[in-house]
Order: sequence, then C-alpha cells, then structure tokens
Amino acid sequence: MTTTLHSDAAQAEAYRELRRELDAATTDARSAILTERAKETRRSIVRMIDAAKQGHIGGDLSVTDILTTLFNAVLRLDPADPTWADRDRFVLSKGHCAAALYSTLAHCGYFPASELATFMEPLSALNGHPNRTKVPGVETNTGPLGHGLPVAVGAAVGAKLTGADNRVFVVLGDGEMQEGSNWEALMSAAHFELDNLTVVVDRNRLQQGARTEETSSLDPLDDKLAAFGLEVRVIDGHDYGQLFDAFGPSTTGKPVGVIANTIKGKGVSFIEDRVEWHHKVPNAEQVAIALEELA
Repeated sequence: MTTTLHSDAAQAEAYRELRRELDAATTDARSAILTERAKETRRSIVRMIDAAKQGHIGGDLSVTDILTTLFNAVLRLDPADPTWADRDRFVLSKGHCAAALYSTLAHCGYFPASELATFMEPLSALNGHPNRTKVPGVETNTGPLGHGLPVAVGAAVGAKLTGADNRVFVVLGDGEMQEGSNWEALMSAAHFELDNLTVVVDRNRLQQGARTEETSSLDPLDDKLAAFGLEVRVIDGHDYGQLFDAFGPSTTGKPVGVIANTIKGKGVSFIEDRVEWHHKVPNAEQVAIALEELA
C-alpha cells in the first residue's frame, strides 16, 4: 500500500495502443471496445465496494459509461505524464463516486490496478473522495457538492487567459444541480463565453433518499441550461455513439451542456433505478450475481 501513487508504465503503454485503435475505429467498433472497457470498470467497482464495505455503488455504475468514453476516446491526456501542460482537464464534481473514477484511471495506467484493492483502507491514497495530492489524474479534490463546476469554470477561464487550447470537462450529479453555486458558475461560464468548457450532468433522476423530482424539481433541465446560455445536448448516457458525438467541440461559441440520461446502478439488475442503492453495500450472494451480470 502507498500513500501517493505513480503511473503504471506497462498499462499506460497499453492505453496508448488502445487509444490509437479507438481513434482509427468505426463507430460500431469503437462502441464494442468501450463496452468491454466499461464492463471491466464496473466489475472493479463492485469488487472495490465489496472489499471496503462502503461506497456509492449506484452513482458509480451510472457514471461509468460517461467516464469510459471521456478517458478512452475524448480527453487529450497521457497517463504516464499526468501533469502534462497541454492535457485536457477533467473534474468529477460528484466526488462521492470516486470508485468509478479510480477504476477508470487505473485501467488507463495512471496507477497500478492492484491499488484498487486498497479502496478506503487506512493510509490508502484511494479515499472516499478524490484527492489530487495522492492520486494522479485527479485535477482537484471534490466531495462537497456544488464545488466542481466553479473550479472547472476557473480552469476554463485560465486556459482562455493563457491562450491554451485544452478543453475542460466536468461531470455533475443531477441532484447536485440543486446547489445554487452551480447556477452562479453557469452564469459566469456563459458570460465569459467559455466554449472550451463542457458540463456533463449524470441525469439518473435519483439522489440520496428520493427521486430528484420529489426532492426539488429540475425539469425542464434542458430549457434551464439553455436559458443560462449553454449549447445543450440531450443524450442517452449509456450510448457510446451519442456520448462521443456529444463531447465534441462547441458549435456556437457557447459552453456546452450535456444532459446524459442514465440509469442509476446501470448493469446490475437488482441495483438499477433503486434509490436504496445510493450507498448500500451488496452481500456475498449479490456480489456474485453482479459479477456474473457484468461478465
């Protein structure tokens, strides 16, 4: 176990080869490859939460396809050089879903996949929320909801000020959109014409304890994002073709808002769209069923 992680050179090289294959692939071939990558990530998530006996499995499984597409087919990055100046920036604002991010990063080679077994253990770098000083590939610490988007707006402004051409992506939970700080940040993003910023909402319609619309209604979320000055794209957040297209550059000079409609617990039948699985931990029998369904 280590308290600060370093890249896995062999896995990073395997990632480079995979990235070249994905860049040259047809839409169908790319989707097939990403499907297998996402299954691998979801299996790791189940094993991590089973070992730790804690975590947020529902949200981890809903955001997996978004992270898989971004890190394997969209973001400009180098896992062997996590602080490369020209990299795109990524912020997981819904930081409680750290298991999905850790699994994605490990399979790209940011650190050895063997470290996933230490998730949430004492002295592990893989805390319940991402820590930028311990985990390569994590741009900023997140966990308190409503903080990631303001940070991403700052990063996008910084790129504009320095003339850098890197893009900034941030993923938020839909329940998180009930935080007022996010709407202030969206106003700033539009005001500064941040066409280098893409805001992705993981719209699984569940939050801790209830459905989002029972807690504080968000719909019509697309109209609200458009009214705040974003170029809005509404997609199926589990369709790799739609995800890849939606993560393309702005076509209007505005920041892009992607509403990715997802299923909380995606991939495991007894977890899908069940509010109690926000941070419930599966028992041994349920783990076996989950891994069989994700095979």
